[in-house]
Amino acid sequence: MRTTRKRTMRHPLRSRPAAYGLVAVLGAGLLAGCAEDGGGSDSGDGKTTISVGVFGVFGYKQAGLYDEYEKLHPDIRIKENSTERNEDYYPALLNHLTANSGLSDIQAVEVDNINEVAGLHSDKLVDMSKVDGVRKSDWLEWKWNQAKAENGQVVGLGTDIGPMGVCYRKDLFEKAGLPTDRDEVGKLWEGDWSKYVEAGEKYMKSAPKGTAFMDGAAGLYNGAVSSYPVKYYNAAGELVYKKSEAVQESWDLSMRAIKGEMTGKLKQFDKEWDQAYANGDFASVVCPPWMLGYIKEKAGDKGAGKWDVAAAPKPANWGGSFLTVPKGGKNEKEAVKLAKWLTAPEQQAKLFEKQASFPSSKAAYPLPEVKDAKHPYFDNAPIGKIFSAAAEGIPTTPLGPKDQVIKTTISDIGILQVEQQGKKPEEGWNAAVKKIDDVVED
Repeated sequence: MRTTRKRTMRHPLRSRPAAYGLVAVLGAGLLAGCAEDGGGSDSGDGKTTISVGVFGVFGYKQAGLYDEYEKLHPDIRIKENSTERNEDYYPALLNHLTANSGLSDIQAVEVDNINEVAGLHSDKLVDMSKVDGVRKSDWLEWKWNQAKAENGQVVGLGTDIGPMGVCYRKDLFEKAGLPTDRDEVGKLWEGDWSKYVEAGEKYMKSAPKGTAFMDGAAGLYNGAVSSYPVKYYNAAGELVYKKSEAVQESWDLSMRAIKGEMTGKLKQFDKEWDQAYANGDFASVVCPPWMLGYIKEKAGDKGAGKWDVAAAPKPANWGGSFLTVPKGGKNEKEAVKLAKWLTAPEQQAKLFEKQASFPSSKAAYPLPEVKDAKHPYFDNAPIGKIFSAAAEGIPTTPLGPKDQVIKTTISDIGILQVEQQGKKPEEGWNAAVKKIDDVVED
C-alpha cells in the first residue's frame, strides 16, 4: 500500500499554457526538420527510437517519465521534438498529416485543435479506443469525447486539463474589506460568474490605491464562457457563437467589469501582465493549475504567502492536450504502447506532482500525488481537492474546428478594443465578428 502523506508541489511551474496556444510551440520549418529524423527508427545501437512531437513543455522529460520508460524498456530510446509555440506547431502538423509524411511516431494535439484533427484526419490516426489496456472509464467523459470523430474513432488519449479556480491576493482582499479565507471567498461567487463581478464592485469601493480587482476582462470572459455546455458550436457542428447564450452573457459580464473600472486592462502573457504580478497591481485572476507556477515565478518572493486559491464560480476548463499516433509509422506498435503508458493514471499523477499538469484521468484523483497535493506558495492551498472537484463538474462542450480562432479574436480584438482603446462595446463586438467572418465560414 502507498502511504497517504500530504504532498506538496515540488516544481509547479508550467511553461505550457495548453489552452489557446498562449505560450507554447515549434516553428513549421523546425518541426519539419525534426520530423524528418523523428519518425522513429533504429538508433544504430540496436535500440528503437520513438519520436514524440510536442509543443512547449509537456513535462515528460522534466518529470523523468522518459527515463523511467526507457529503464522499463531497455530496447527503446525516446526522442522528443518540441516546438515552442502551438501557432507554429499546429499548421506544420496539419501539413504533415495532409501529406501523410514527416510525422513523429507520437504527435501531441492541443484541445482547441483536436476537433479539426478528428474531422479531417481520423483515417490517418490510430483509434486509441481499440488499444488493448486502454479503459475509457479512466478518463473524464467529456475529455474522452473531445477526441472522438464522427465515426466513433478516438484519435487521441487525453493528457492534461485545466480546471479553473480563482487565484487571489489575501492582503488586498483584506484591505478592501472582503473575506480572505478560501472557503468564504469561494462562497462570495459560488454558482454564478456575475457574483464574481459583484465582488469586484465591492472591492473597488475600498480598493487599495492603484489596484484593480482583476487582471483583465478577457480572463473573466474566458472563465465564464468555458462554464457553459454550448459556446461557439452546437452538438450538430453548427457555428452558433453570434447567438450563443454563453458568449452573450460572458461578453456582457466582461463589459460590465470594464465599465466598473475593475480591470487592470492587461492582456495575459504580455510583459505588462507579468510586471503587474510583481507590483501587486491586481487582486484576482482566473487560474487553472498550470498558471500557479507562472504566478509564483512572476510575483516572486514578495508575493509568497499573499496569494491563495478558491473555487471558481462554476466548473470550467482552460487547456489540455492529447497524444495521437499516426498510422503506418515504422514504430506504430511501440508508439501506441508509449502513448498509453504516458497517459495512464499513474503517470498523469506523477506529472501533476512534478509539473502541475492536472490529470484528465479521473482514476488519478484518488492517488496521493493528486488527492493530497498542496501548494506552499498559495498558503498550502489543497489544490488537488480544489481542482479535482472542478474537473468533475466541467460540462461536456461541443468543439468546432475554429474554436481557437473565435475565442482569441473575441478576447484580443473585441474585448481589448473596448478595454484598452475606449471603444464602445458594440464597436468591439462588431470588430471581432468581422475578423471572425473573414476566416470562419458560417
